[in-house]
Amino acid sequence: MPNRSCEHEGRVMSSERHERSAPISLQRMRAVRYWTRCLLCAVFASGSVLGTAAIAAPKVVLISLDGATPRNIERFLNDGTLSERRGLGLLIKRGVTAERNITVTPSLTAPGHIAIATGSTAAKNDILANSFHLIASPFARNISGFSAPIGGYLFSPHGSEESPDPSAEPLWVALRAAGKKVVTATFPGGDGLDVRVPGLVDSPIVQPASLRTVDYTVPFGAFAGLGARGFALSGLDFDLAPQSTLDQLQAIGRLSFSPLRQQTTALETFTVGGVNYDIRVAALDTSNDNGVNYDTLVFFDQTQGILPGPYSLPSTAAAFVQAGERRSGLFYLEGSSNKAGTAFYVAHLAPDLSSARIARYAANFIPRNAPVIPDVDDINSHVGFWAPQPDFRIPERLSPGFAGLPDLELEAIYQDQVRSFVDYQTRLALRSISQNPDADLVMIYIEQPDGSGHQFLITDPRQATNPLDASSIGPNQDRTKIRRYREYLRRAYEVADDAVQRIIEAVGQKPNGRPRSNIIVVSDHGFAPFHTAVNINNLLATHGIDPTKARAVTSGPAVNVYVNLQGREPDGIVSREEYITLQHQIAGVFEQLTEANPNYSVTAENPHVFEKVYRRPLPADITDPSFGLGTDEFIGQDGGDVFALLNIGYNFDGTQSPVVQRLGDAIVAAPVFSVPNFYGAHGYNPKRRSMSAIFIASGPDIRVGEIDRARNIDVAPTVLKLLGVDGSEKIEGKALPVLR
Repeated sequence: MPNRSCEHEGRVMSSERHERSAPISLQRMRAVRYWTRCLLCAVFASGSVLGTAAIAAPKVVLISLDGATPRNIERFLNDGTLSERRGLGLLIKRGVTAERNITVTPSLTAPGHIAIATGSTAAKNDILANSFHLIASPFARNISGFSAPIGGYLFSPHGSEESPDPSAEPLWVALRAAGKKVVTATFPGGDGLDVRVPGLVDSPIVQPASLRTVDYTVPFGAFAGLGARGFALSGLDFDLAPQSTLDQLQAIGRLSFSPLRQQTTALETFTVGGVNYDIRVAALDTSNDNGVNYDTLVFFDQTQGILPGPYSLPSTAAAFVQAGERRSGLFYLEGSSNKAGTAFYVAHLAPDLSSARIARYAANFIPRNAPVIPDVDDINSHVGFWAPQPDFRIPERLSPGFAGLPDLELEAIYQDQVRSFVDYQTRLALRSISQNPDADLVMIYIEQPDGSGHQFLITDPRQATNPLDASSIGPNQDRTKIRRYREYLRRAYEVADDAVQRIIEAVGQKPNGRPRSNIIVVSDHGFAPFHTAVNINNLLATHGIDPTKARAVTSGPAVNVYVNLQGREPDGIVSREEYITLQHQIAGVFEQLTEANPNYSVTAENPHVFEKVYRRPLPADITDPSFGLGTDEFIGQDGGDVFALLNIGYNFDGTQSPVVQRLGDAIVAAPVFSVPNFYGAHGYNPKRRSMSAIFIASGPDIRVGEIDRARNIDVAPTVLKLLGVDGSEKIEGKALPVLR
């Protein structure tokens, strides 16, 4: 039952001694103000007064801050980066926080979020990694954990179909069956997608969109087929701009105080969403300082030109980007069938135009799955197209054109993407709330601080601060870079915290700061530094494993190894007898792999490179029809025949091309270990403290205090209890003791 007491009363009474000597008119004015506030409290407590509805706010708002850790939040609150008067600090002060929140095995993004949504472990809900193989698919095909069937599907070697009794279900299924209103704002699993088996011709739907669609559903953005690209231009690339460009700029009131110059050829041409684009760039001097000082570049499509306004979202017209502002300019790809867009960033611009370095971000869009198109169009029209996400391919120089850019410029590009994308996600969340103020549950996903954790977590002396120099470990680490990276991680928590504060303000606060909605903030996993990239294919090949008979699918430090079993895989070639031999051999390779290089081993640590190795359970009788289909606590229906987790410090991702071998390793043609090109990882044993997620909650129905431990599988039953709905019997978690 809501607390009907007037929560501002203590504050008013504490100032009583200052009011006794005030003039009588002032006393009356303050009395009116006091009783007005009491009346407003009554409005919010009772839901109506004199027949007028109270300001609506969702009953529960669930926010996931991808990769946020209790340790970092505590550190940043202690050093003043985060304030206890707003955002996460406010929720902690006015609510409940858990010292640890144990996530699932493996501690990855897709499994972690589906565990939050279903209240069940990865092996139970069959979302087993960020990428894995459906045993119904041809042997070489994978599926994304973000678009895989939640709770599995009905498998048969003769044809798979939707399961009449999935092993798990998202909490929104029970809530909507009970008449509750649910919103998912880019939360994994809420996407309106009909799930099919990859690689099968005319695959049946194994999970219908109806189970992945709620009352207002906005899917997470998708890649539009155009990756990021860098450009380095010189003064020779520019000439006086044509009259047409001058006329278009004058029509919109844009002046250049030095002669307008334009690249003599197209910056680039590309096709997105069935439309061809011819991108041009012109340079303006906007400083009016009686000197040549080019400071702004304008990017436009030659076909469209530089159009005058007004224009309506998602349209953006030309992108004007001032070099000194360190902010990108959004650029909608007008006419694209998928309503995609990109952005331009000026990393460097010489005042005399002798040199310019530019980044064009990847093109993205919100998936237009049929059941959710109205919601997607609402976001495109009121928030804008899917903004460019923080792109690791830029600072790691994997995308073309970035090899020659200095580290500081690449890092500035990434920081721009962190800021602008979290702002976009926050505005998307706020639009979702404003369109559904009567929602019972709003589920919001924020991508940071995960991306920055991957890029910038240097805390281990075994990490090479220069990925191209294996000797840059220990005393040779670049301390300046480490300090710089620490600051970038701090900023990621600041922007995530700001997102939380803006959501708090949107739902409203009581006079003591407590939000008017029950707000629960969680993360999917923690973070740990890693120093070594592990090449799983080289490891298996070194031990003679035939890739046509067994192959590995990795996600971070987690690996599922699948055997191409006859009668299970559509194109299986391995007999049951050979399966047993292969499974034993592969598990043995993992269990026996140890670290022999003293530059990377620590005596007190476990010398084994793999911390956990699991085998799919087999029946006693080799002729049993269930052979190759066994499941247990860690291996689900579509898990590997061997599933393993690396020890902290090692990761399957990050191998460079060409490979950079570690300091002290023997030089070989196909090394298993090498120097990675980024620094932070998750997916390890969830019982490791560094893998702990966060759990913070505050609101009208939530008490104040601390709990020692939460689990991500406890979030769904906690939300259901707050909303008075009985969840599925398939839920493995338990409601947390956080309610008043």
